Amino acid sequence: MKLRARARTRWLLVVVFAIGMAWVEAAAVYYLRAMVDRLDPYQANPLPMHGVLEPVELVREAATLVMLLTIGALAGRTWHTRLGYTAIAFGVWDIFYYVFLKLICDWPKSVFDWDILFLLPLPWWGPVLAPVCIALLMIVWGTLVSQRRVRNSVTAVTPTLWRLNWLGIALALYVFMADSLRAVPQGLEVTRTVLPQAFNWPVFVVAFALMAAPVAHAVRRDGR
Repeated sequence: MKLRARARTRWLLVVVFAIGMAWVEAAAVYYLRAMVDRLDPYQANPLPMHGVLEPVELVREAATLVMLLTIGALAGRTWHTRLGYTAIAFGVWDIFYYVFLKLICDWPKSVFDWDILFLLPLPWWGPVLAPVCIALLMIVWGTLVSQRRVRNSVTAVTPTLWRLNWLGIALALYVFMADSLRAVPQGLEVTRTVLPQAFNWPVFVVAFALMAAPVAHAVRRDGR
């Protein structure tokens, strides 16, 4: 019972940290977008950053990943629980980032609004709904890994299911960066300013189903 209580406490602390981090992230993005007059990023030259702004923003994004990995490493006691807590932190942070942007500047207007999700190594574009779905999946998976006896079910996932998961991740990354990848031959400047015209929902749904395979397996095993 004490171990379960400690795991729940760590879960709660990770969630609280991620929510606080989400406010900091939303505020920083709001400041940046207000500076360049791009509160809605889906417009020509979505992030017109010049001088020191661009490298600072790229390093800030990398630092965000370092922070998420660090909180997971501190909360977990084994490699899989560390990954689990990192997934929880990432998912909660991502969802509340959009919640707080909505409170700060009334954006996004809907879950289908386009957003620049990430800038490394190329701009990722997608409707807000897409990363939120992945964030929810990460929270579920992280909770299964980090809490109680279900961690045994998660570590029992077959190599085939993990290969399907990695295939799903690769497909999702392709969908997010498809427009940027097509613009690469035209140069970095065009790649940074390209606006996507349509999101490939069918391929994303396949990618999401593949990513969800280990989670579905763990839930099914734990329910027996």
